[in-house]
Amino acid sequence: MIVGINGNIVYKELSFVHVDVRGVVYEVFISLHSFSALGSAEVRLFTTQIIREDAQLLFGFLDMSEKKMFERLIKINGVGPKVAMAICSTYTPNQFATVINNKDINGVKKVPGIGPKSAGRILVELNGFDVELVSSADAPKSFAFNQASEALESLGFKKDKISKALSSCGGDDTASLVKEALKLLQTI
Repeated sequence: MIVGINGNIVYKELSFVHVDVRGVVYEVFISLHSFSALGSAEVRLFTTQIIREDAQLLFGFLDMSEKKMFERLIKINGVGPKVAMAICSTYTPNQFATVINNKDINGVKKVPGIGPKSAGRILVELNGFDVELVSSADAPKSFAFNQASEALESLGFKKDKISKALSSCGGDDTASLVKEALKLLQTI
């Protein structure tokens, strides 16, 4: 499984880039956000490899949170890599987390290739996933934040309430985040 690629850009278009890694050139499909952020020389991408009967495909992301969003989207029934990449091209992970949190079906339908049925299914399947998207964008706190979130979830709290409580906590380690969040969750 190829989970990352580091090399020189040989050729790029809106939807893909060719990356030379020590003499081997890989075609990596990218989102429009990644394309606009790419330079012209060296690149480091987080990748998801999809192996099908007729092809081996690499999808690349400059940001780990975009990769997590893509991987979660392709697990939804009826959402393939092309539709998932269209969502990644339309929204950043933070923007998409807002769409999910607001249950904005029209926001999901703005993505090319998604109709009302698929939009509804995506909103239902990703309910609560916005917590993971927002927390993964906050890299230094993400480990403690994720551990605290999982601990509170195992105690029976809802993900949306957990994210509200943890976002207003100031602790750096898991224990202090859980203690502060528990105090706040009693008042919510």
